[in-house]
Amino acid sequence: MALSRTGTSRRMRWASRVAVTAAGAVLSATALAGAGHAVPLFPGGPEIPNIPGLFGSAQPPLPEPANFSAPSINPGNGEVVGVAQPVIISFNETIDDRAAAERAIKVTTSQPVEGGFYWTRDDQVRWKPTEFWPANTQVTVDAGDSHSTFDIGDAFVATADDNTKEITVTVNGEVVKTMPTSMGKPGYETPNGTYIIGERVRDMYMDSSTYGVPVDAPEGYRTYVEYATRMSYSGIFVHAAPWSVNDQGRRNVSHGCLNVSTEDGKWFYENSKKGDAVIVKNTAGGTLSGSDGLGDWNR
Repeated sequence: MALSRTGTSRRMRWASRVAVTAAGAVLSATALAGAGHAVPLFPGGPEIPNIPGLFGSAQPPLPEPANFSAPSINPGNGEVVGVAQPVIISFNETIDDRAAAERAIKVTTSQPVEGGFYWTRDDQVRWKPTEFWPANTQVTVDAGDSHSTFDIGDAFVATADDNTKEITVTVNGEVVKTMPTSMGKPGYETPNGTYIIGERVRDMYMDSSTYGVPVDAPEGYRTYVEYATRMSYSGIFVHAAPWSVNDQGRRNVSHGCLNVSTEDGKWFYENSKKGDAVIVKNTAGGTLSGSDGLGDWNR
C-alpha cells in the first residue's frame, strides 16, 4: 500500500515548494512568505508586496492530468458516512498505469489523515486511512472531472465478542448499547475481523441458495427477517431473529449472521450508518476476506 498524507502535512510540503520567477531565478517560497514586507520579484528587480498566502499557499498542489475519463466516486457528494468507510473510485476503463492514476487523484481532509491507495481490480482503486477516520472530518476527493465532498460522522463502532456473545456499541468512544447475540454455529462460524456497514434493509428474505445451499437441503432455508443491516458482501447481517432470543448471549445457532432481538435489531438498523465499523472477535471462523468488498480493513 502506497502511503500518502492529506491535510496539514500536504500543506507543509506545498509551502516548501519553490517559486520560479520570470527571470528564471529560483526563490524559496517559504523564505519569501516569512519576510513580512515587500520582496523582490527577482534579484535586483522590482519589489512586490508580500501578500499572505501568495507564496506558500495553504492549498495542496494540484493533481496531475488524469489518464482516465470521469469515474464514479463513493461516497457521493453530501453523504455522511462512518469512520471505516473507504473512498471507492470506479473507472470506466481498465487502468494500465496505476501510479499515474493515483497521482491524478487528490484526497483532501479538514484535519490531518494518513492513508493510501489499494487496487481491488484494474478498473477500481480505493483509498482509506491507516486507522479509522477521525470523527467529524470533511473529505474532498478530486479525480479528473469527478468530485465529491462528504463528511465522516460520529465514530460508531460495534464489537461482537464470541467469548461473551454480546455486541457492545460505542459512539465516539463511549458505550451506548450492549445486546446479546447469537453468531454462526459450528460449521458456519462468523469470521473474525473488521467489517464495514453497507446497506440497511427494513425486511427481506434470506435464502441459502444464494450461496449454493438449496432451500430444501438439510441446512437450507428461506427465512423472512426484519431490520437487516449488511456487514459483508458474503451475506452476513446484523438482524432481528426472534426465534433465537433464548439462545442469544448463550450459544451460537445462526448460519453466520449476528442474531439479535427485534428490539435490538431495530435499534441497530436505525442508529448505524453506511461506513460504520463492526469488529468480530474470538470466533473459530478464521478471518473475513479482505476482498469481500466490505472487508477492506482485513487486507
